Amino acid sequence: MNGLIGKKIPTFCLLDDQGNTITQKDFVGHWTVLYAYPKDSTPGCTTEACDFRDNWNRVKALGAQVYGISKDNQKSHQNFITKQALPFNLLSDPDKSLLTPLGSFGKKIMYGKEVEGIIRSTFLVDPKGVIRHAWPKVSVKGHVEDVLKILKDLQAEGVS
Repeated sequence: MNGLIGKKIPTFCLLDDQGNTITQKDFVGHWTVLYAYPKDSTPGCTTEACDFRDNWNRVKALGAQVYGISKDNQKSHQNFITKQALPFNLLSDPDKSLLTPLGSFGKKIMYGKEVEGIIRSTFLVDPKGVIRHAWPKVSVKGHVEDVLKILKDLQAEGVS
């Protein structure tokens, strides 16, 4: 996953919760936080989504946009967004066409067993579509604060 740092985000074409087609071109022109999460409306995923929601004004103040991505379908995403009042869009990747090249899908340990699934991870993409930072195997607590700190640091360094 860290081998992606400094490379363009992979080419993709996915639908968001509203049925809009989103591609890597939608990341150009502003900073983008793309976070991969296992499943809508589960405890850890809800906590993470709500943390991004609760820090939305800080994210926007830094000129960034947020997208969540999971294998869940459009209807599931719509319900999750409505229930949690999320101010950002969620991407549906049922075929793992972006999750896999990002290293966000694969083997992981869950409840002591090895399973295959979405690996909670986050990517910070610059306005040119280049991945500038990656968080593999995210721990939810304090994660959004760390994303905001790295975003501020990169902007202060003049990375764009």
